[in-house]
Amino acid sequence: MDKIDIAIVGAGVIGLAVAWELSRNKRFSIIVIEKNLSFGKETSSHNSEVIHAGIYYPFDSLKRKLCLEGSSLLYKFLRDNKVPFKKIGKLIVASEEKEIPDLLTLKARAEQNEVPELKIVEKNELKKIEPHVNAKLGLFSGNTGILDTHTLMKRLFYLSKDAGVIFSFNTKIDFIEPSKCGFIIGSQKDDYRFLAKSIINCSGLGSEEIIKKVNPESNLRLKLCKGNYFSYLGKSPINHLVYPLPDKKIGYLGVHATLDMGNRLKFGPDAEFVDTIDLSVDEKKKSLFFDSASRMINNLDRNFFQPEMAGIRPKVVGNGFQDFVIQHQRLSSPGFINLFGIESPGLTSCLAIAKLVKKMVDEEVM
Repeated sequence: MDKIDIAIVGAGVIGLAVAWELSRNKRFSIIVIEKNLSFGKETSSHNSEVIHAGIYYPFDSLKRKLCLEGSSLLYKFLRDNKVPFKKIGKLIVASEEKEIPDLLTLKARAEQNEVPELKIVEKNELKKIEPHVNAKLGLFSGNTGILDTHTLMKRLFYLSKDAGVIFSFNTKIDFIEPSKCGFIIGSQKDDYRFLAKSIINCSGLGSEEIIKKVNPESNLRLKLCKGNYFSYLGKSPINHLVYPLPDKKIGYLGVHATLDMGNRLKFGPDAEFVDTIDLSVDEKKKSLFFDSASRMINNLDRNFFQPEMAGIRPKVVGNGFQDFVIQHQRLSSPGFINLFGIESPGLTSCLAIAKLVKKMVDEEVM
């Protein structure tokens, strides 16, 4: 039976970042197991491609800590590895007078979170920098950006591969059996099995299934949150990302306006909990997207809205704010590190998450 030090389950942006980070000092033999035909086929390639600044999260949360650390690491990696990005900036807008107190509260939270490059933008200044934006007051985040996510993942993949990481695509894990020396991992594909000293669960939407294979007593549960996007066919009337205030009732950022690296305008995502993974976009949602977008941006043409894509986010089941879950399973399954509920700002945080996982692996080895 083949033996390996570390098996990483999942080749989304998190699995790729962890593989790259762990491969850098060449201490470990590493395999990345991915059920799809290539890397980044699920949540990592169906999102807004935004580099977040860390505005929204509670101060003592992993999301805040890893987002702030991650954005700094990510900007450096993008520059060093020639991955296309733009530090474009974001406006969070109060479209009505009654929303201004909530915007100022959000600014106070962002300052407490030590988010850099923040400023309040008054209505007159808003009209100069974004004449088509409808807002009484804005909060500008200069550290928010956009990137080419596929190129980022491609760089991480080849850097890891060049450092000796093995990638096994189109491989579904059918069983994981704890043993004295680690874990026996098996796939019905070619009746293949191997022994790994450690497992790192980076499987995103499949992370509940993986943890149940290792620890059937785990009480961690995921719910699938679908986000739909509509693109805008005309020339973009905005130069920055434009967000509404977060929806406090259901705890998400609301339908916002983003630009991609080609300056193409998109609106989304919305949020709906689903039982199955279906990435089709309902044309009937056009009116809802147009109405939401028109609250922030004037003179949009409804006929220019067209279904773009959908993505699925893995949310942890629970009440209120749910943080990233990144933990050793020392008592039940020594050598198993579980990453669970890695949704936004997971892309921004990917390199910081990888550093945290490396620290946990080093502690396990010690």
